[in-house]
Amino acid sequence: MKKQDITRRKILQGGGAVLGMGLWGDSIGRIEAANTTKAKANFRYCLNTSTIRGQNLSLVEEIETAAKGGYTGLEPWVHKVHDYANGGGSLKDIKKRLADRGLTVESAIDFASWIVDDDARRAKGVEQMKRAMDVLAQIGGKRIAAPPAGATRQPGLDLLKAAKRYRIILEIGNEIGVTPQIEVWGSSKNLHRLGQSMFVAIESGHPKACLLPDVYHIYKGGSDFHGLKLIGGRAVQVFHLNDYPLNPPRETISDRDRVMPGDGVAPLTQIIRDMVAMNPDMVLSLELFNPNYWKQDALEVAKIGLAKMKEAVAKAIG
Repeated sequence: MKKQDITRRKILQGGGAVLGMGLWGDSIGRIEAANTTKAKANFRYCLNTSTIRGQNLSLVEEIETAAKGGYTGLEPWVHKVHDYANGGGSLKDIKKRLADRGLTVESAIDFASWIVDDDARRAKGVEQMKRAMDVLAQIGGKRIAAPPAGATRQPGLDLLKAAKRYRIILEIGNEIGVTPQIEVWGSSKNLHRLGQSMFVAIESGHPKACLLPDVYHIYKGGSDFHGLKLIGGRAVQVFHLNDYPLNPPRETISDRDRVMPGDGVAPLTQIIRDMVAMNPDMVLSLELFNPNYWKQDALEVAKIGLAKMKEAVAKAIG
């Protein structure tokens, strides 16, 4: 073998090592910076109203609960906004009430079947999503969850087609002023993993494409939380924060088993540190479906939830 070939091989091998170190160094550097610099974390705290859904509050009562509970953001269910408007309520008044209480509508929950293969059903789903984004815009809403509703029981969804369908609702949302977020759904046969969901977001080719992760759903769907390290920039703007117990096991755990942050076994310290590195201005939204919390006073649950989130953040970044 010629000396120049050996030298060339060493250079290439060294270059690969340098490149690898550069990529890993960037990630590690961002995470270490997040761990040591508290000022870089500027999380905002949001109440997803599923957490107090069982108390059957009105939209106005949910707003008051979030405000009195100390939150700066609200993540309502869209049907509550529709119900309020259909009952003769003014969405303009809701927008003012939110502003007066210092609340922003960071995201919202709806289950439109925008992603399904059936053309007629998908068209209805897209129209439902459009109506949802329209009412949200009227109350100052910024984003809406876009889970794979309707495509959960049967596996095999073509992810490239899903990406094109996601782009359609992104374009509609861009005109309205509300951004749909691809939501990871752990119990679905499709988009239950971080990689699947990010594939759809990336391949949509839209500049406002983004992901809505959830501690419980990432666990339920089988992804490793270290995958969050590979998501950068502003790809995640809202993160559903919660926790899960050791039992029931992953195979049988369900939404109702979610618990307050810090009351379960999720690696929240690692997750929060990675989120700081990803987007220090992220919105942390408390999303729970636990019937035990629904039996309690809504305001008390909201206050405890906010305290638990802040405790988890303080533990992670000091």
